[in-house]
Amino acid sequence: MKFRVELTYDFEYHGYVAECSTLPGCISQGKTKDSALHNIREAIRGWLRVAKEKGVHIPADPVQECFVSIPASAL
Repeated sequence: MKFRVELTYDFEYHGYVAECSTLPGCISQGKTKDSALHNIREAIRGWLRVAKEKGVHIPADPVQECFVSIPASAL
């Protein structure tokens, strides 16, 4: 399964916050991008394990990522 994860640098923490918005409350952090991604993978696994034990529906990712181009002449 694939889940969308957002990484944000936290200047107070001096590291990264990783959030999987598809899974409510599934958030983690790490001092480096790699550690934040490792930690959010563990958080997602835990979220899914608990959801399965409790019979909670695992939501589909509603986010669709698109990119748009703006011609340089429009700037």
